[in-house]
Amino acid sequence: MDYTYHMKKKTGAHDALALQITVAIKRLRARLRETASHGMPISQLTILHHLRAEGPATAASLAEREHVSQQAIAQNLAALKRSGFVGMASDKADKRKKLVRITAAGDRLYDSIIASRNAWLSRAIGSTIRAKDLPALRKGIDLLEQLSDANGFKQ
Repeated sequence: MDYTYHMKKKTGAHDALALQITVAIKRLRARLRETASHGMPISQLTILHHLRAEGPATAASLAEREHVSQQAIAQNLAALKRSGFVGMASDKADKRKKLVRITAAGDRLYDSIIASRNAWLSRAIGSTIRAKDLPALRKGIDLLEQLSDANGFKQ
């Protein structure tokens, strides 16, 4: 058997896994969104998370961090700013740049959403995952994190 045959067979198995992962993540995102999102899209919650964890950032650095276009970040930031959850300030090191920062209202909303989502997810894990399967869940999360960081691979 030749290399092409093995690659097609391997890719087929990966295609099935890719579809399973996509469907599972989509379903989990939908459940998290409906349980305690306060109407906020996950993309905006992620921006608040990064601003809390890493401090003020430029729109360009947020777009790079999230692997999205600057237009997508600009739209999310505009909505967050209109709602009073982020503010803009000049970068002290480079006055031409604007830094995005989370506001006190953004902090409060973020805390509330995270507490609600964590409570739901904790209950869901406790009621559906057996204790003996928790290590497999942890490993699965580690693998999903690796996939989310994947870039630069060759097709």
